[in-house]
Amino acid sequence: MHFTEGTNIFYGDNAQGKTNILEALYLVSTTRSHRSGIRDRDLIRFGREEAHIRAILIKQGIDYQIDMHLKNGRSKGIAINGQKVKKAADLIGILHTVFFSPEDLGIIKNGPSERRRFMDMELCQLDASYLYQLNHYNKIVDQRNRLLKDLYEHPQLKDTLDLWDEQLCSYGEQIIERRERFIRDLNEIIGPVHDKISGGRERLSIEYEPNVSADQFRDRLRRSREKDCYQKITTVGPHRDDFSFLEKSGSAGQIIDLRKFGSQGQQRSCALSLKLSEIELVTLLIGDTPVLMLDDVLSELDSGRQQYLLESIGGIQTFITCTGLDEFVRNRFEIDRVFRIQDGMAFPETTEEDKVPTAFEEE
Repeated sequence: MHFTEGTNIFYGDNAQGKTNILEALYLVSTTRSHRSGIRDRDLIRFGREEAHIRAILIKQGIDYQIDMHLKNGRSKGIAINGQKVKKAADLIGILHTVFFSPEDLGIIKNGPSERRRFMDMELCQLDASYLYQLNHYNKIVDQRNRLLKDLYEHPQLKDTLDLWDEQLCSYGEQIIERRERFIRDLNEIIGPVHDKISGGRERLSIEYEPNVSADQFRDRLRRSREKDCYQKITTVGPHRDDFSFLEKSGSAGQIIDLRKFGSQGQQRSCALSLKLSEIELVTLLIGDTPVLMLDDVLSELDSGRQQYLLESIGGIQTFITCTGLDEFVRNRFEIDRVFRIQDGMAFPETTEEDKVPTAFEEE
């Protein structure tokens, strides 16, 4: 499939494969699916043992070919320009992407794990050192939790907790400090963006809610040891962080937490502001615009929010899925390339000579 640098539209009925295309692009960008809880083997087509994705791109004048091989029961294989990479982390940062789907409402209204996942996925694309710290921190939390479970039968191992705690704090303190900076940077952008979306009626801000501050992590972890041994789990650390979305509106200037008290419309506006701010922040930090993917988002937004979103993404390579090329998209927004998706096949429709089916499960 050959894409334009502008707007690429994939339309068709539900369950035809539109989201699969976006998921493949996100996978070669981040090594993960945009959906939480998805394993590599879940990404392979039903009835097949393996899958192969190849993406060819140009970034700042440099050509890249990314190959990713998924096989049941094995770790994914990744090659960049024909050279196999040992760590998936070596891929991250080549292709920056921002993915927006109706499920992103979950960032606002669901539990803390979804907000942490959003923050971690973005920071991992922006900062290779953060990815390194997060991977090591998560492994240490898992190992410490296993040790806490083993202490019942092997109490003599309790002294080894000191070694794990030292490493946990070393990585955890850096994660907390980087998250604090990320939320601070995002806050400077999201306020003005949301102000435009709401017509100046609402002011949005994000508040980081760390489970523990960086300077208190060691002390809190030490004091929680007996509790951790009793509960057999690590109860203190950035793996329990959260952040809130606070909206100030009305003449009285009442502030509400959108996670708990926001209406569906307020939460949609908040999710839209978050994604548009994400684009601006990535552009600011890497000096290049990310690739934007909108998965059936337009159907979830009212006409005002639709128009603001489409007006905001000019000059960005964008991939949009929808069930039909409705009058709004046709008349109000310039489309550079169109694909009709049916039964796992892509039919380009931009020009008559392009109308050749492409099976995107094959090379």
